[in-house]
This record gives sequence, structure tokens and C-alpha cells, in this order.
Amino acid sequence: MPDIDTVRSWQGRTMLDRDGDRIGAIDAIYLDDHTGQPEWALVNTGLFGTKSSFVPLAQAQPTGDSVQVPYDKQLVKDAPR
Repeated sequence: MPDIDTVRSWQGRTMLDRDGDRIGAIDAIYLDDHTGQPEWALVNTGLFGTKSSFVPLAQAQPTGDSVQVPYDKQLVKDAPR
């Protein structure tokens, strides 16, 4: 996991799934209350970004101007909101 300042800079970037497909734009980063470490990203998904999903950041990696996670796009979109 990159440091907290790096992860905070991810806000506004595009999140990609494990295959490099676009999931959506990162709207916010949420920290763990106890450790202060980044745990979740709120990602705007759906047509015109009208839906939001939480995505764990545990294995997220920067990829150019995007952030890639090891999850399938459909898994994120089907997760409870």
C-alpha cells in the first residue's frame, strides 16, 4: 500500500479493474479510524457517474494516471451500496 499522501492524490483519478477496464472516477478516500491508513475509495460508477460504490484499497496500485484494483468491474458494480 502506498503512503497516505500518495493515496490522497488518487482522488479524481480513474479506477481500473483487474483487466484494465474503467470502473469509474474516485470521488473520495476513506481512512481506518484506528490506524489512519487508507482503506476504501468511493468510486462514481454507472452512466454519468450517478451511482457510487466502495472499493477496498488494500491491493490498489497506481497505473499511469489511473489506479488499478484486483477486482472485476462487474463485482464492484454488483456489490451492495
